[in-house]
Amino acid sequence: MHIPTNLGEVFHATFGLDPELVWHAPGRANLIGEHTDYNGGLAMPFALQWGVTVAVARRAGGAVRVRSLQRDDPAGPLTLAPGEHGDGWTRFVAGVFWALRAAGHDIGGVDLLVDGDVPAGAGLSSSAALEVATACAVNDLFSLDLSDRELVEIAREAENTVAGVPCGVLDQAASVMCREGHVLFLDCGSVAGRNVPLRPADHDLALLIIDTGVRHELGDGRYARRRAECEEAARRLGVESLREVDDLPGALRSLDAVGGARVRHVVTENHRVEAALGLLRAGALGDVGPLLNASHLSLRDQFEVSCPELNVAVEAAVRGGARGARMMGGGFGGSALALVPTGNVAAVRQEVGAAYHDRGWASPRFLPAEPAAGAHRVS
Repeated sequence: MHIPTNLGEVFHATFGLDPELVWHAPGRANLIGEHTDYNGGLAMPFALQWGVTVAVARRAGGAVRVRSLQRDDPAGPLTLAPGEHGDGWTRFVAGVFWALRAAGHDIGGVDLLVDGDVPAGAGLSSSAALEVATACAVNDLFSLDLSDRELVEIAREAENTVAGVPCGVLDQAASVMCREGHVLFLDCGSVAGRNVPLRPADHDLALLIIDTGVRHELGDGRYARRRAECEEAARRLGVESLREVDDLPGALRSLDAVGGARVRHVVTENHRVEAALGLLRAGALGDVGPLLNASHLSLRDQFEVSCPELNVAVEAAVRGGARGARMMGGGFGGSALALVPTGNVAAVRQEVGAAYHDRGWASPRFLPAEPAAGAHRVS
């Protein structure tokens, strides 16, 4: 967890007063359960050791003044008037204030300083971490007494309505609800979850994130098309969400090729999540590997959200000795997750690096993932 020692000093230098409180919210990885969240399905995310930290203080009026340590503007902090949606990264902050006020919460103006170390565009939910850190800090600052579920919904609404990404609740729920050393078994339909121990080192295993370096923007339309295809399939099948499909062969007979492929992924991915939960409860983390491989093939072939760099990373990781690997996040770039025996980590890194080199691609970045704590107050 990255907490800058000079955050208070920079806050005072920027806004002329000390912060009243500081909150941290993590990014997330997802063990399994991809593109299931907006279909009311199941997923198993865990919080990461990287995240976003925000320092806040109340100010007169209703405007929000915001500055990021990662985007130093010589003109000083940006001022967002009430209802203003901002641009770029500020829209995630503005979206939280918009969602809180739209829900009827009486909040005033805020000075807000942001610092973070989640790799943006790598599929590790940097935007959700920013939304959740902001929502938690404002909830605390104005004593709103929001529940975890309400915080998740505020952050999701900010991303859907203001940032323009039609995501489900997975990223925000992971950032709010996860516990250190655990993975969250999440029912995205009810936004209910329970934490299950996930300590790879106890099994001589490691979770390795492979950042392909291919940056993606989920607001570019492709992600939205996948959601629209799922919603159309649900409409044709007469169900509220694809989570309700229990007769896959019958559903496939009722749909065209594209709709059928999307439904096949969602239904089988939910089954894989349930199987992974059973293996974790049985203490058989290593046996989750084949489920990761199957998840990737489904995301590649049925949901069509992978890309060459992700496919090569996954295939090379398995050749190098990983128990399993899959693309992670919304797709079209970002990162893969590999479950690797600790003795094979170097070989996996070498195999993936060589595969990228052979294709003339820039070297990927390898990030050891550690299941970390969810959002919490720092000071």
